Amino acid sequence: MTIRHFLTTQDWSRAEIDALLEQAAAFKRSPAGTQLAGKSVALLFFNPSMRTRTSFELGTFQLGGHAVVLAPGKDAWPIEFEVGTVMDGDTEEHIAEVARVLSRYVDLICVRAFPKFQDWSVDRQDKVIKAFAQYATVPVINMETITHPCQELAHALALREHLGDLTKKKYVLTWTYHPKPLNTAVANSALLIATKMGMDVTLLCPTPEYVLDERYMEFGRLNAEQNGGSFKVSHDIEEAYSGADVVYAKSWGALPYFGKWEQEKPIREAHKHFIVDEAKMALTNHGLFSHCLPLRRNIKATDAVMDAPYCIAIDEAENRLHAQKAVMAALAGRG
Repeated sequence: MTIRHFLTTQDWSRAEIDALLEQAAAFKRSPAGTQLAGKSVALLFFNPSMRTRTSFELGTFQLGGHAVVLAPGKDAWPIEFEVGTVMDGDTEEHIAEVARVLSRYVDLICVRAFPKFQDWSVDRQDKVIKAFAQYATVPVINMETITHPCQELAHALALREHLGDLTKKKYVLTWTYHPKPLNTAVANSALLIATKMGMDVTLLCPTPEYVLDERYMEFGRLNAEQNGGSFKVSHDIEEAYSGADVVYAKSWGALPYFGKWEQEKPIREAHKHFIVDEAKMALTNHGLFSHCLPLRRNIKATDAVMDAPYCIAIDEAENRLHAQKAVMAALAGRG
């Protein structure tokens, strides 16, 4: 049987995504299961985690499986990913061995590996998780690299719980200020899932420099066309928020300045007013607000917004557990 990975939702059809969301909703109603009974899962964290590690570990346990948590370079050997390299530096073993050995031990391999933030032309290749998928002989799950597909499912599930059918709902993906440049992963993923759900999506960002990678922009246009929604870019806060059913906030660095953050900093500093506040939310159609978390209060969104009844960030965070169980169950069932 062909190995099926969960690296990006773009590789999964709308029908398959809907099936995962239905299973996630079922797990939310009845958490316990046996889909991973007698099975094991390797969770490899190249970067810090709180919600992702907790929800994957607990999810594995609730489905009857066992999770092994590894931090390469800390409690496991540093890994080399380049092909043909002379390994005379800090790395101790090659991904060709790591992935194949882990595949002999476990039934699923889950990987969290952020970009290096030095050269987007390199980072956009997503080499780490693609190398795991290349060499592993078991399914590989993306726990966040340059996309965050598990967050997408949790987000979509929360939106469906509150809004029902998402088709043609106005969805605003807004950039917000942050004192540090951040990964574009959640923004990329929010664009993918909102357009795949057939929503009318507006990408709100301060200047054209903050538009996302063209690959994801093109996926957004394609998804919107295929699923009955729309997609546009706006730099006008009032126009974007007006009549919105959903506001989703995220900070990210401008790709033209990737690895040159001091040059980008003045632009970022000039747009602190993109913070999500009560005045902006008052422009919406009684809209929902959410964020993937962690969120710096009164930087990305005000206390009033985070504590408002329309904020569903906690619902979304809870849904990480249920959505990831659906993904693990689906992939483990193929073995």
